[in-house]
Amino acid sequence: MKNTFGTSLTVTLFGESHGAEIGAVIDGLAPGIPVDEDWIASQLTLRRPAGRISTARQEADAFRIVSGVFNGRTTGTPVAILIPNADTRSGDYQRGPARPGHADLTAWAKYHGYEDYRGGGHFSGRITAALVAAGAIAIAALRQKGILIGTHIARCAGIDDAPFTDLSADLPRLNSLPFAVLDEARGQAMREAVEKAAAQCDSVGGILETAVAGLPAGVGEPWFDTVESVLSHVLFSVPAVKGVEFGDGFALADMTGSRANDPIRMKDGKPYTTTNRNGGVNGGITNGMPVIFRCAVKPTPSIAQEQQTVDPSAGEETTLTIKGRHDPAIVHRARVVVDSVTALALCDLLVLRYGTDWLAPEK
Repeated sequence: MKNTFGTSLTVTLFGESHGAEIGAVIDGLAPGIPVDEDWIASQLTLRRPAGRISTARQEADAFRIVSGVFNGRTTGTPVAILIPNADTRSGDYQRGPARPGHADLTAWAKYHGYEDYRGGGHFSGRITAALVAAGAIAIAALRQKGILIGTHIARCAGIDDAPFTDLSADLPRLNSLPFAVLDEARGQAMREAVEKAAAQCDSVGGILETAVAGLPAGVGEPWFDTVESVLSHVLFSVPAVKGVEFGDGFALADMTGSRANDPIRMKDGKPYTTTNRNGGVNGGITNGMPVIFRCAVKPTPSIAQEQQTVDPSAGEETTLTIKGRHDPAIVHRARVVVDSVTALALCDLLVLRYGTDWLAPEK
């Protein structure tokens, strides 16, 4: 029953959706890394629901860092972050029929009915607030090393955003947007589609595309700890992510080798590829090009339509209409979670490659 990710730099999650607090513990951070609480708060704002395309549950996310930071910098000991749950309506949840698409049935099978079922308990997307708070520290540490991460909503409700064109401009801009799209007109069409689904008591999904610029070549291991496998491990931990592909991903299966291969040239004494169909990774190791990947985010399973299900405790078939406050789409809120777990995974890979103190600022 493990809730920890990482090898040298680890993050542990705890808490439940309707418990007193949720939180994260980051262990393995070098001493001296700046910790800006205003920056952490701004990242949490990007995850917070807003408007008619999100749940009505409003949490202030008034986090507290209770260890591992002194005078605004990491001490090198575990950093513990606590976030209270304040806006809960536990009465909306009762033990009984399993909600289709949720973890209710599998949680009951694993924890034998002792799990906190309110709002999804430990499986709830609410827990990702702690991931975002932890990830904010990692994102800032990577940025000081010239490594930038950015994610846009490549598709939502079947509507495509514009593609990446200039990462040096696209990534900083995306990180300041509450609805992360590169084409605002297409973003407005996405929002309208989400609102339409909500009016029909339904939900929609989407695709997030992430770019990481500035990673040095040579990071990652062959076979079992490749960059793709480590990132996929943590990305599939984000609730509702059901698919991950790197570079051109599944489209490579329909190409010839002459088209799928990225031609290699020299510039300023360094090799580079003229295309990036392999997403910045060869043999599981970064090649110096931007790492590009996409995550498929399924529609929110909580919908106010009658659905077929079972009551696992009673062993009976039944139907269920879900009530309460739920998101008609979560792809726009999930993008900062993807940025956060990406940063945590990359920090772990980088300190394994260059040593624990690599993330510390230069004196």
